[in-house]
Amino acid sequence: MFEEKTTGSGDYSYAYKLLKKMVNCGCQPGYVVYNILIGGICGNDELPNSDALELAEKAYGEMLDAGVVLNKINVSNFARCLCGAGKFEKAYNVIREMMSKGFIPDASTYSKVIGFLCNAAKVEKAFLLFEQMKRNGIVPDVFTYTIIIDSFCKAGLIQQARNWLDEMLRDGCAPNVVTYTALIHAYLKVRKVSNANEIFEMMLSNGCIPNVVTYTALIDGHCKAGQIEKACQIYARMRGSEEISDVDLYFKVDDSNTREPNVFTYGALVDGLCKAHKVKEARDLLDAMSAKGCEPNHIVYDALIDGFCKVGKLDEAQEVFAKMSECGYSPNVYTYSSLIDRLFKDKRLDLALKALSKMLENSCAPNVIIYTEMIDGLCKVGKTEEAYKLMLMMEEKGCHPNVVTYTAMMDGFGKAGRVDKCLELLRQMQARSCAPNFVTYRVLINHCSTFGLLDEAHKLLEEMKETYWPTHIAGYRKVIEGFNREFIISLGLLDEISENDSAPIIAVYRILIDSFCKAGRLEAALELHKEILPSSLFSAAYKNMYSSLIENLSRANMVDKAFELYADMTRRGGVPELNIVCHLIKGLIKDNRWEEALQLSDSLCQMDIHWIPEEEAPDRI
Repeated sequence: MFEEKTTGSGDYSYAYKLLKKMVNCGCQPGYVVYNILIGGICGNDELPNSDALELAEKAYGEMLDAGVVLNKINVSNFARCLCGAGKFEKAYNVIREMMSKGFIPDASTYSKVIGFLCNAAKVEKAFLLFEQMKRNGIVPDVFTYTIIIDSFCKAGLIQQARNWLDEMLRDGCAPNVVTYTALIHAYLKVRKVSNANEIFEMMLSNGCIPNVVTYTALIDGHCKAGQIEKACQIYARMRGSEEISDVDLYFKVDDSNTREPNVFTYGALVDGLCKAHKVKEARDLLDAMSAKGCEPNHIVYDALIDGFCKVGKLDEAQEVFAKMSECGYSPNVYTYSSLIDRLFKDKRLDLALKALSKMLENSCAPNVIIYTEMIDGLCKVGKTEEAYKLMLMMEEKGCHPNVVTYTAMMDGFGKAGRVDKCLELLRQMQARSCAPNFVTYRVLINHCSTFGLLDEAHKLLEEMKETYWPTHIAGYRKVIEGFNREFIISLGLLDEISENDSAPIIAVYRILIDSFCKAGRLEAALELHKEILPSSLFSAAYKNMYSSLIENLSRANMVDKAFELYADMTRRGGVPELNIVCHLIKGLIKDNRWEEALQLSDSLCQMDIHWIPEEEAPDRI
């Protein structure tokens, strides 16, 4: 009855109750009973529902307490089901617990769990399991090696992946086309074309024939490496053109049956062409694949819509959008994101808001990126209150603002003169465990300085130094991820990311120093200058900071101090500009030191002065 009820109707809760009744009656279930229950729940190809899996987990725990173990098949199936439900740690522990009881999983069990762990980006856990597998004398098969190599490639650990390939070959396990393709694609993505070609040659020499997946990876990899022309040449050869010799390396084996372009091939090339702003060629490719009977999928349509939006061709993007809908594909978050971003750039706010409403109607929940794009777009056109209402709405919908959202909103309030609201948002985001970053502080300091809240701006600088002081340019680049290009340009940060390590911080100091100078608080400005004395190469950011101080000190009858800064600037490698020298001359004249002013004027023609454009020059004296 137990077995019939379990396997016949799938009533696992009833089966579990019978198991518990056996225990209560003093009849301890053995190996067979536990395996029937857990095997029945996890033995099918389809994943069990959450309630059934929970019963299997309970039974498994009780089974361990009773000192019995699952058989190899059920261990594999149970771990597979746990992985399928996202319980990767549990699956990993199941294998470990069984091993501690002297049970050694077979290669298939290891491979399945390793595969699930890798697909969930838990490469470290997968690697540990892989190492244990080898220590237990289980020889990895081509599937296990390939999933490990592919995962290391996707994690950017290409050299380690290559080492695994070498070990695989030493162990006598022949790589297959998927193994080689993973490495070829990884090398191309990081622009190491020669390494990719080496792996391709190795694949051919070992008798492994490339297939359409390999050629698709070659096209996608060359696109990501910025070699769009080479990607187009590979595609042309796949289509039968023999006139292109630059890609002969990839077509040494004449097997046209294995390289007919498929939807993924077309998708990779359409995406690459769009990212290279060659949208006309991408649109032609869409027609070509349809003519060949290859139906475009959602990825192809999304790439093309995004490409048209990026180059400002909204009408063409909407045409593709309509075609996609006609073919039965519903727009997703990515599709709407591209359109909304373009609509805001074209100042089509009405259509952008309609697109948002359409998303909500179609149960396509906007994500934080879309909400942030709209909030930033509304702020840029002065609709700050509408942006704030949208931010409140996103929270009501269960989508929490991130640091980019808060920063865009703060910038909007700051430009509207609502600095009090900016500071309130800072307190709010900190209370919600959303940490401000360098760009957030830069925005706040800038707006506080603009509206004369210099002590508050200085306090923010001190807070930033304690928590978010970038120590190297890579860290700074990481900080600005998520902010769109226009936002970074609007803050004057775009050029600074190519400066030396401390340039971003100098920009903040320059804002404060300028503001303290304009407020006549020169001592405070000089103190800030001392804090940020250059420790590396002289840059435009340093020059501007010196120029501001020298100008204001000269005007405030502190010309001797201005000369000290001028000497310090030149000693540190700064090239004097005409406007800086003119400030010094005007300062000497204001201090009634005419003879020194004349001497400095006479020396201008003998100095290596950088002449700035007429429109940027100071008033003539």
